[in-house]
Amino acid sequence: MCPTFPPLNTVFADAHLVVIDKPAGLLSVPGRGDAGLVNLTSQVQMQWPDALVVHRLDQATSGLIVFARGLPMQRALSQAFATRQVHKRYVAVVTGDIAGDSGHIDLPLGADWPRRPRQRVDLQQGKPAQTAWRVLAREAGATRLALQPITGRSHQLRVHLMAIGHPIAGDTLYAPQPLTAPRLLLHAEHLALRHPADGSACAWQAPLPF
Repeated sequence: MCPTFPPLNTVFADAHLVVIDKPAGLLSVPGRGDAGLVNLTSQVQMQWPDALVVHRLDQATSGLIVFARGLPMQRALSQAFATRQVHKRYVAVVTGDIAGDSGHIDLPLGADWPRRPRQRVDLQQGKPAQTAWRVLAREAGATRLALQPITGRSHQLRVHLMAIGHPIAGDTLYAPQPLTAPRLLLHAEHLALRHPADGSACAWQAPLPF
């Protein structure tokens, strides 16, 4: 079977890296079965065969994702992510009217093994995880937030917001009663880093789809 891909939204590309605005619902990397053949990595490699994975976005999350071109660039970008030299900002719509205008969530996270791929707050054995949040707007029964993940744990933003009582709208995996939404209202809006080849400052934006 030949997989059918959605249109590729290329934000930036040069000889060293590629930045894509991923649509919601598309896997970042290959998955299981025929459905897993439709994924962003395979699509990007059709155009740039040397493109390599550096980080991922959840299937339900849209927004900016960067690929390295070649192993040296993958090593450089992976090191930048590991040492927190990459700055990311997400926008989310969460349920309820969150108290305050900004805050910081510091809750360790670990795998919820009986319910994989779910993650959970694990105060005993979880890995450190921090998220900064800021209110952008208050809407009817919901709050629009800017989110900055200080760490990069799997499902971090979704679990952290759920843990403080404000799950992200449309989150069918974590929200007990998701606010009606056609998709998960979480978008990787901003990505900034030093170019791995020459050290120049780079920053990209992806327009909000909600």
